[in-house]
Amino acid sequence: MNLKTEIKGYRLKINYKFEFSFFLKLMHVTQISIGRFHHFHLARQLEKRNLLEAIYTGYPRFKIKDEPGIPKQKIYTFPWLHAPYMARGRLRLDRSIWLDREWAWWAHESLDHYVASRLKDNPCLIALSGSGLYSGYKAQRLGGFHICDRGSSHIRHQEELLSEEYRRYGSRWRGIDPRVIEKEEAEYEQADLISIPSAFCYNSFLKKGISSNKLIKIPYGARLERFYPDTTINPNRDQFTIFFVGQASPRKGFIDLLAAFDKFSHPNKQLILAGSMSNEATSLLERRDCSNIKILGLVPNDKLRFYYNNATVFVLPSIEEGLAMVIGEAMASGCPVIATTNTGASEMITNGIDGFIVPIRSPQSIADHFELLADQPEIRNRISHAALLRVKRIGGWDYYGEQWSNVLTSL
Repeated sequence: MNLKTEIKGYRLKINYKFEFSFFLKLMHVTQISIGRFHHFHLARQLEKRNLLEAIYTGYPRFKIKDEPGIPKQKIYTFPWLHAPYMARGRLRLDRSIWLDREWAWWAHESLDHYVASRLKDNPCLIALSGSGLYSGYKAQRLGGFHICDRGSSHIRHQEELLSEEYRRYGSRWRGIDPRVIEKEEAEYEQADLISIPSAFCYNSFLKKGISSNKLIKIPYGARLERFYPDTTINPNRDQFTIFFVGQASPRKGFIDLLAAFDKFSHPNKQLILAGSMSNEATSLLERRDCSNIKILGLVPNDKLRFYYNNATVFVLPSIEEGLAMVIGEAMASGCPVIATTNTGASEMITNGIDGFIVPIRSPQSIADHFELLADQPEIRNRISHAALLRVKRIGGWDYYGEQWSNVLTSL
């Protein structure tokens, strides 16, 4: 290599570093997420990379005090409608479907308008779907970008799946608010990009006519500092403990969970439910013997590690999800996972290697996997070890942050 070539290469490196650092100074990433979801993990990753301008949420400030890694001055709360909406059950204001819809609608609308009024200077907006139409338009007018972040399948695909599922329960599906569907589809069209977390979501958008050029798939991670195998917990291996986290509801495949539990023949089996109960789930439980079912109710996220570590297996038979973060939590805790194709599990699990993936509405398949783990504990140990390795390779949420950084620099 001659001197001219070396100098030219050196100048290219200098120019690249200068251009990238200049980009970082210009890029102001603003997030909108009415709840927690995965957006605070994203905010931490953006902050690590000097990309975060602000995150706006409908949560009250006391609900987000345990979010390390995000400067308090970069978290903006707009809780005036969403916070009382979250507390409506305690206020006995959750009896009206009409009131629920109006409340949820205006909570999203007001947050969207509020952020739109505060954007400035070439913003890059990453807005959870349903909260970014007006702010996304404002960002584009200011010379920036709008990325619509959809944590589930295409909203019309979601509507179709849930409509089918509620019929299995003999329950009436009220449907997603038509205003929400219309707004989300407007966001899909307006946005520069649509981010989704799994192949299941990706394919649902393709089926609804969205171009692959507009879609970016960025799978979620797992919080390794919070979820890990805890050697101080000594589970009773004579008992087969099945653990479920989430709202027991049609969307989560609750009818299939109960059917699989009933089909599974074991002298010492137990089903533990963590989360809220839908009316449909409550109705199912009222009609059966629940002596070997334990209902915990809502469990704080930082307390779930005990239950993952104590369980024989974690099950998520959902009919529709984006990428359920509880899958990564269970795997990081060393708990084998059985999940359906529609949970986005294929992003975290290779079937039969570090977990099991089954079709939706297949309780017999779930029960067969219970039998396999019960009869061959060495398989459970192998799956547990492989799951830990898989999550560690993902690097917690760091790989998620790297992928987002690559997308933002490509803009």
